[in-house]
Amino acid sequence: MNPSRHFNAMKEVFLLLGSNVGDTIRHLDIARQLLLEEVGALSRSSSIYCTKAWGITEQPDFLNQAVSLISPYPPLEVLDRILSIEKKMGRHRLVKWGERIIDIDILYYNHQIVDYPNLKIPHPLLQERNFALVPLVEIAPDFVHPVFLLSNAELLAQSADPLEVEKRV
Repeated sequence: MNPSRHFNAMKEVFLLLGSNVGDTIRHLDIARQLLLEEVGALSRSSSIYCTKAWGITEQPDFLNQAVSLISPYPPLEVLDRILSIEKKMGRHRLVKWGERIIDIDILYYNHQIVDYPNLKIPHPLLQERNFALVPLVEIAPDFVHPVFLLSNAELLAQSADPLEVEKRV
């Protein structure tokens, strides 16, 4: 394999990790380790933030963390690998926006726009969710959203989301 060709195929992927069941800090740690083993090399990780649940609010608060990794895999394979990690960790998709051991969302895949029935990148609700924007701004404030052409910091400044995001760790 030509190493430079392999390097050029590497893509920066921004993910949001979330957990609100059980030992949430440990779940985030395990998810990061599995992402490193199965998706790509972690390059940046935000602090861990606590927020009230979004969508279905009658559930425990969430801990969230944004991470950036460098991956050789195309978007749909990244999604398949993330879903496999969630399943390995015991996630069961019973109720949309319900409690979960782990949730891993793809926020950005390089600067690409991806539109498949089961995968939309950038994440279609990113600009409406402070719990995603605050940790993302910590690790990539100047990264420009490829649809809105605004930086993450600008998206956060314009966000109408009333949920408070509190740094935990």
